[in-house]
Amino acid sequence: MTPRRLLFLFLGALTVLRLIYIGQIELSPDEAYYFQWSQHLDWSYFSKGPGIAVALWLSTHLFGATAFGIRVFSPLLALGTSIILYRFVLRLYGETPAVWTVLLMNLIPIFQAGALVMTIDPLSIFFWMAALSTFWRAVEKSPAFSFWWPLTGALIGCGFLAKYTNAMQLLSIALFLALTPRYRREFRGAGLYVLLAVFGVFTIPVIVWNANHAWITLIHLKSRGGFDEGPRFRPGDFFVYLLLHLGVYSPLIFGGMMAALAWSWKKARTHLKPRFLLAFSLPLLLMYFGLAFKKAGEPNWTAPAMLSLAMLTVVFWLELASAKLWARRFAVSALGLGALMSLLIADPEMARRLGIAFSYDRDPTARLRGWETAAETIGSFRKKFEAEQGSPVFLIANKYQTTATLGFYLPDKLREAPGHPPIYSPVGPFPENQFYYWHRYDEDTDFTEVADDILREPGSSKITEEVRKELASSLEALPGADSNNDPEKDTASRRRFLVALKAAAPELPIDTYFTESMGFSRFAGRNALYITDRNEDNPSPEVAAGFARVEMIACFDFARRGLPLRQIRVFACYNYHQSEL
Repeated sequence: MTPRRLLFLFLGALTVLRLIYIGQIELSPDEAYYFQWSQHLDWSYFSKGPGIAVALWLSTHLFGATAFGIRVFSPLLALGTSIILYRFVLRLYGETPAVWTVLLMNLIPIFQAGALVMTIDPLSIFFWMAALSTFWRAVEKSPAFSFWWPLTGALIGCGFLAKYTNAMQLLSIALFLALTPRYRREFRGAGLYVLLAVFGVFTIPVIVWNANHAWITLIHLKSRGGFDEGPRFRPGDFFVYLLLHLGVYSPLIFGGMMAALAWSWKKARTHLKPRFLLAFSLPLLLMYFGLAFKKAGEPNWTAPAMLSLAMLTVVFWLELASAKLWARRFAVSALGLGALMSLLIADPEMARRLGIAFSYDRDPTARLRGWETAAETIGSFRKKFEAEQGSPVFLIANKYQTTATLGFYLPDKLREAPGHPPIYSPVGPFPENQFYYWHRYDEDTDFTEVADDILREPGSSKITEEVRKELASSLEALPGADSNNDPEKDTASRRRFLVALKAAAPELPIDTYFTESMGFSRFAGRNALYITDRNEDNPSPEVAAGFARVEMIACFDFARRGLPLRQIRVFACYNYHQSEL
């Protein structure tokens, strides 16, 4: 059997195993958070474009709102990336480097993790690899214009909608063209500008959304990069970032990549292919490792750069291994260690089943475990507390990750009104996550929204047809925001509407028919349960300030295989009032 057939059998079997496994592990907080995005489709979002939301909307409509339905595209994207990678390296260097490059990528721990969980990274990696391949095809046909130019722009645009890092490919393209004399003519041709124009179309959703939301994404990215903290130099953060890379890429593989980086730097001066691949690797690495001197980032931020670096690594070590025995031994050891670490990344319980007391505090995959049990416990405790209090309560979690994950796994997803989440996230005066822009417990509900809900769902309220008609008629007669009517007539219209609404929904807090606000708080005077997975003695200030009194009433310790996994604390929050914070 040829190496190519063996490789594709390996990829097929690996994809099947991944598809089986993704339904066996719980969602990570990020996956649950992005799933919430897919329930509120928009042009863009607080920290990312709409790519992940659209992907999850599609996958969950096809396969259901389950762990499998949310993740199903991840193994398929990993397979697609591997196939494009194989064909690209085959075109550049031949079959043997192509086979080894695909094998290497699938044995790197961080890419193994990316093939099992559905976040922005599987989409980003897939579109980065696809754009890398099509741009090479465009270069091959230079100076003639070809459809590869606009296709590359579209692929970079799709990647940008998933992760803004993908726009760095534009810099890589410009850098390669500028450093290669025979391709500098492309700066005068149509291809490059068609590519940029097509890419520009894909930025429109992000620009439109941010223009309507005070450019909050730019503020967020500035904070993530540490640019809002003033000048500082922290070599310690750089070394932390380096150690993180050694961990997620496997120490020997990452070391081999750095050796290949030094080799390709020399080769790139005189050889086209290393220069091309280096142009799509080095800028991203320099940017994030440079920023690490100010503030250590996440190791997955450099993942797209590792695609072309992996190709250079295989070419370098194949050449070295053909002449040096130690190089062959090093390469085999690196792949073996990478495979072992990938298995442990996929299933850390393997070590614990062997009797190794691997603490969950040190296990990054612990955030994928125990949430379903925690949500069931919270659901049961809520029912007991409501029975004691004699009234329903609403739920608040300590941060958006906890909010999203518990919200996904709560057995009874009780919602205060259409569009509201089953559990709320604390929000301050300034946006810190996407929950700020959705229905919140500190918002005023307009009486007209309630009337719309009653009229939209006839079976949900027991009112007579006469009352329904009067409500609809009075709602239609309300003055608009730009009304120039007689103030007395406007007041009469509001009074008529509120009388009709009170008749349709007597439970609403309409204390006076002459209210000017036309709105009310659904939560005023009610109690809540605040749920936190942090070691805190009181709810956060923005939560506590909204209640007359708070007290901790429960603490649940969750363990797995005899080891502590997570602690959940529950606080009772009494008599909500809208805070001035």
